[in-house]
Amino acid sequence: IRARLEQQAAGRDERRHVVHVAVRVHVERESVREPQHGPDAELPTEHGDFLIHIFESRLDGATHVALAKGDLGDGHNVLARVHSSCVTGDIFHSSRCDCGQQLDMALKRVAAEGRGVVLYLHQEGRGIGLANKIRAYALQDRGRDTVEANEQLGFEADERDYATAVHMFQLLGVKSLRLMSNNPKKLAGVT
Repeated sequence: IRARLEQQAAGRDERRHVVHVAVRVHVERESVREPQHGPDAELPTEHGDFLIHIFESRLDGATHVALAKGDLGDGHNVLARVHSSCVTGDIFHSSRCDCGQQLDMALKRVAAEGRGVVLYLHQEGRGIGLANKIRAYALQDRGRDTVEANEQLGFEADERDYATAVHMFQLLGVKSLRLMSNNPKKLAGVT
């Protein structure tokens, strides 16, 4: 897999990066690691109509979602975001993070382009789960930063795993993508 990272301002967020990833898939297609592609249906949203795809993990039963817009065609140069679930940001619009804003911006950009995919992975709180995320919030209230709080709880700074995302892209026919992310480390996870 070859990748090139370009810093590009997107809206008002100067930290946002657009990553162009030429995906040459060399991922083992272990049936256990690959999520099962479940049902799909039309999903009208405030950003237009998407096709919602459900993927179920064979490892832990977690349900992941892909929102696809337009004809992905040959699967090359697809605008994409890999978004980890964030109940506090995505649903309750917490000011502790900008997750909900990132998700909204990704959906808007895919809708404007008329073609793309937003993956929504079930891996709350950098992969530590909602209850532990709230425990980390309590530690942050006492002066810890996110990394320190996660480590104090016995976790790595970031426990997220992007192997499922790679498999989901494969199953959707995505061969290369332009990844919308404010986390350049995510590049390593999807390449």
